[in-house]
Amino acid sequence: MSIRLIVGLGNPGPEYEQTRHNAGFWLVDNLANELGRKLAREARFHAFVAKTSIAGQEVWLLEPQTFMNRSGQSVGALARFYKIAAEEILVVHDELDLPPGSAKLKKGGSSGGHNGLKDITAALGTQEYWRLRLGIGHPRSLNLQQVVADFVLHRPRKDEQSLIEDAISDSLKIIPQLCEGKFEAATMQLHTVK
Repeated sequence: MSIRLIVGLGNPGPEYEQTRHNAGFWLVDNLANELGRKLAREARFHAFVAKTSIAGQEVWLLEPQTFMNRSGQSVGALARFYKIAAEEILVVHDELDLPPGSAKLKKGGSSGGHNGLKDITAALGTQEYWRLRLGIGHPRSLNLQQVVADFVLHRPRKDEQSLIEDAISDSLKIIPQLCEGKFEAATMQLHTVK
């Protein structure tokens, strides 16, 4: 098993572009740029999509253009069409339970209250897909008086933004290993960064 579909989660539209909830889009945008690929709108998948090659493997990049809580619509449609198993999917998303600058890889588990993950789990009928969790911090741990829904839909502070960008950069380095099925090595590398 190796990763054949990399999904970045976010909300469509310019008003959401720079918000914490769009960290998944940021990683996929960076990856597409690195690979010289351009994501194009694909109506049947309700998403921006690109087909590429990573570590000699054919891989799809996907950014759902539904809102976050309907992400499963895109992921499910593309996975079914190209016969991609849940274990071959990597979902990149913002993570409240990790501090900015931190990134963790895991397979399966609950949605942790993340509506995008909830919808993907429902669409795939399983939790057994890979997640790349990009830390954005929690308003409480950052001493902010914001409610979570408001927090994720705002831009990170400048210091947080640069930490998130560092985590994206570290994460991009392990993508080729994931596309080769070297999950243990990729996890070890990402989790021992810094």
